[in-house]
Amino acid sequence: MAKKPQKRPARTKRSVKPKSMTRDASAGPVTLAQATALANAQLPKPKKPKAALAEAAPATVAAERRRLALKRKQELQRRIQEYKLTLQIMKKRGVKGLRSKAKKGAPVAKAPTRPLQILAEGDSWFDYPVPFFGGGIITRLEQRVGVPILSLAKAGDEVRYMLGVEERRRLIRLLTKGCPAGGPWDVLLFSGGGNDIVDNPMALWIKDFNPALSPAQQIHQPRLDAALALVRAGYEDLIQLRDRLSAGTHLVFHAYDFAIPDGRGFCLLGPWLKPTFDLRGFPNRASAFAVVKAMLQQFAAVLQSLQAAHPKVTFINGQGTLVEQTSSWHNELHPAKSGFKTFAGIFHAKLKALFPNQVL
Repeated sequence: MAKKPQKRPARTKRSVKPKSMTRDASAGPVTLAQATALANAQLPKPKKPKAALAEAAPATVAAERRRLALKRKQELQRRIQEYKLTLQIMKKRGVKGLRSKAKKGAPVAKAPTRPLQILAEGDSWFDYPVPFFGGGIITRLEQRVGVPILSLAKAGDEVRYMLGVEERRRLIRLLTKGCPAGGPWDVLLFSGGGNDIVDNPMALWIKDFNPALSPAQQIHQPRLDAALALVRAGYEDLIQLRDRLSAGTHLVFHAYDFAIPDGRGFCLLGPWLKPTFDLRGFPNRASAFAVVKAMLQQFAAVLQSLQAAHPKVTFINGQGTLVEQTSSWHNELHPAKSGFKTFAGIFHAKLKALFPNQVL
């Protein structure tokens, strides 16, 4: 019998990669999201935290405090490393959408514009840790400016702690050594003071309600003055550190909008305002709100005077930005998502005005 001809194996077609896949992925400008992804690929995976201790004996409480302090330290180290790698990538390859504005008739610069080097320290207005909320001002501001921000912010922090021994030492190191990716810091954003004048101690500087008094007169002024003086001292020390260690760094401060004392907290924290006014016999929310407004206006006046007295200090007064209704706020102290988005826009506009060619 004649052998049947053997079938030749079908020729496989060589896959042709689209042009977008064949380009050199290590060249060209990048977005902040792309640079962050490249940086994270180089970082070691974070270690899983140990289970929390169950007992409340003094020894275990101390051990839990040490564990939380270590966790916080490791988180900050990771933030710094991620920031360094991300900014190094963006400085090397350029920031997508960020171009130098050459003068008319001048040759276009070949080197990419250096991205703005931003350090941030602050409280929950900068670092709002509610899950699936999108963060506070800093995470939203990063997306607008298109460059990373090294944030040291921690929810609940007070100025007296941010400029206390431990956190001051960290700030001194960063101002002395400069940006981890090289060069000095261009700007330091600072948010603090709100936690210093609210919550339980606020009962000391609010008087028992008297319908014959104005909102400002309901405040025990010498006591509030003492609290504000401590806050001012922290800001003044920050300015002095800047002047001594990083004179070219621009400082940006901000005031909080007029919070509504409606008794809402979050994640088992708060409320921070209403309990004092209930204790002091205020009859309704409107009477309490008027006093909160008077207090926060005094805080804004402190920051305004610091701007007037020192060079390279910018004060953003966002008071009156949010509509005076509960839907503008996520709780007593923190704006709703739309509010944080609005404040991030205000910060972006200010940075754009100060550094027009270094942010998107």
